[in-house]
Amino acid sequence: MQKPNEPKHTVGNGGETHQQADSNSATLTTDLGTPIADNQNSLTAGARGPTLIEDFILRDKLARFDRERIPERVVHARGYSAHGYFEASEDLSAYTKADPFQKKGKKTPVFMRISTVAGSKGSPDLARDVRGFSIKFYTQAGNWDIVGNNIPVFFIQDAIKFPDLIHAVKPEPDTEIPQAQSAHDNFWDFISLTPEATHMLMWVMSDRTIPRSLRFIEGFGVHTFRLVNAKGEAHFVKFHFKPKLGLQSVLWNEAVKINGADPDFHRRDIIETLQKGELIEWDMGMQIFSEEQADKFDFDVLDPTKIVPEEVVPVKIVGRLVLDKLMDNAHAETEVVAFSPQNIIPGIDFSEDPLLQGRTFSYFDTQQHRLGSANFNNLPINAPRCPIHNFAQDGFMPLRQPVGRVNYEPNSWGGPRENPETGFQSADSKTEGSKIRIRPESFADHYSQARLFFMSQTPTEQTHMVNAMVFELSKVKTAAIRERVVSRLLNVDKGLAQQVADGLGLEKLPAPAPAAVAPHDMPVSAALSIIKNGPNSFKGRKLGIFVTEGSDAALVAGLKQAAEAEGAACAVIAPKISGVKLSDDKLHPVDEKIGGGPSVVFDAVAVLPSKAGAEALKTDGPSKDFVADAFAHCKFIAYTEDAMPLFKAVSIDGALDGGCVKLAKAEDAKGFIQACGKLRFWERESKVAKS
Repeated sequence: MQKPNEPKHTVGNGGETHQQADSNSATLTTDLGTPIADNQNSLTAGARGPTLIEDFILRDKLARFDRERIPERVVHARGYSAHGYFEASEDLSAYTKADPFQKKGKKTPVFMRISTVAGSKGSPDLARDVRGFSIKFYTQAGNWDIVGNNIPVFFIQDAIKFPDLIHAVKPEPDTEIPQAQSAHDNFWDFISLTPEATHMLMWVMSDRTIPRSLRFIEGFGVHTFRLVNAKGEAHFVKFHFKPKLGLQSVLWNEAVKINGADPDFHRRDIIETLQKGELIEWDMGMQIFSEEQADKFDFDVLDPTKIVPEEVVPVKIVGRLVLDKLMDNAHAETEVVAFSPQNIIPGIDFSEDPLLQGRTFSYFDTQQHRLGSANFNNLPINAPRCPIHNFAQDGFMPLRQPVGRVNYEPNSWGGPRENPETGFQSADSKTEGSKIRIRPESFADHYSQARLFFMSQTPTEQTHMVNAMVFELSKVKTAAIRERVVSRLLNVDKGLAQQVADGLGLEKLPAPAPAAVAPHDMPVSAALSIIKNGPNSFKGRKLGIFVTEGSDAALVAGLKQAAEAEGAACAVIAPKISGVKLSDDKLHPVDEKIGGGPSVVFDAVAVLPSKAGAEALKTDGPSKDFVADAFAHCKFIAYTEDAMPLFKAVSIDGALDGGCVKLAKAEDAKGFIQACGKLRFWERESKVAKS
């Protein structure tokens, strides 16, 4: 039954997009008191047309939101960056005249920043959160920014709702908690009242939001853009970045413990990788399709809550994105870098996606406020690496000094002029229609792709999603919100909804939420699963080797050699940081003391104590946690017979399985490292959960 204080929904305008106020509710207004008739949709030229600049409600709302934080970013405050380059693998001039794609082998310098979204600058790296994935290409035709995420869709369809989304997920204003968490009433209240968010919710509750490393995430441009060639011919495009080393995430229990052990875990991983001289790489890909193709899809490519499945339009690999150099100064680079979706170059153009249309205003507006001047693009990290010729002048911090008398155009004295041949020209896209605030009906299917994502996961990943939702909703104090979420989930999958309801202790399932468009089944997509897109080797990962006085020196050396030959790193953990004498009676360096090097920060572990060492440590809390956590987190574990007292102390001595590899001699190490290429022994998880 509808409670008196709950918003009432009306169907239409692309589905459930309007909330009808109760008679006793105050009318929403702008800061100047202008009553607002529609707070859900931007003003566009026709239902699928571009957003109009005269939409003062949108501009005022976004501009006000953009200035809420001084000077920290409102969103994406916690980020880390590195320098590198993009190298084209072929000539794409048939599709685009964009500078980076005109010649095979062409290299374009880049600066890349990866960030969380909800947390402040001081929040931990492994909060469950979307990761921003932003790249600045310093092309010979100006700077081009791809301001994307590690998730290809977004919560909302229209930019006018972005302040509401971020307000909902940020700390609640009366208490200023929780930090960097979505597990609270405001976020889930907004989600439960916003059916278009359901698809993104599936991604956020998956392991995509707790990545093992920023090196092992996918990047997406999110929106549909256009490629334009020299003839003015246009194609739609979606941008993808696939990690060379495959996908990988941690478990939630690991994430909680890693945040306690090392809140800079992701940052440290990037630093250590580049300091060793290793490259961090992604394959850059494009889904390229015509407007005629798009018209035949059963979803709207202008809707940012939808993907184009790779089975429908394959991802064409067009080059590689490489990071090879750390920053010199975090403030001057990571903090000062200013990305904006409006930064495009000839050959790239926008689509009429209403979220993208609003972002082209909001990001540039935010940077001017945050960095204090319209001259922020002259700061070194933002400055183009091609000639600049214009009549911009003065303002705060004028880093470029114009000379001469001419500061306007046209003039009689000479200077730069527009160039129809090489200058930016928008793609020819027909637009007509009444000025309206309405969501197109083609945006109304909020559940089919959410179901596609869930059904494309392995059973292990589906279980993690259920557990994530139960955990988050268990933090929600308002029972009606929990029930509304479950009612949404019934439109995704009844089994999912039932498991979440059971985890929350609901006595019965609520009725399914009304759906503007009945969901339909879509062919599952293997590209949406992390486990199906993991690596086939241990390259780029890290092995923790736990030793004590008297541990087998040859075995330790064999593991190091095998891991390093595979391209993995090793760390030696021992009871004392000052060093450890192994069986060769030599003092060996130690990387971490056992209390400061828990197994959660490693991808696999080797437990190699001497017999006396294991006996001495079987009552030591950190040592027991090292072994117990590694087993509970389904990691591959190498061990020797001498380790059994420690295994017995944590009650896993009788549960050792195919993911636990017994080593007798140094030659056994190679087989263990090869087994670690699977990253987890998932068969163990269900047994651990029941124990």
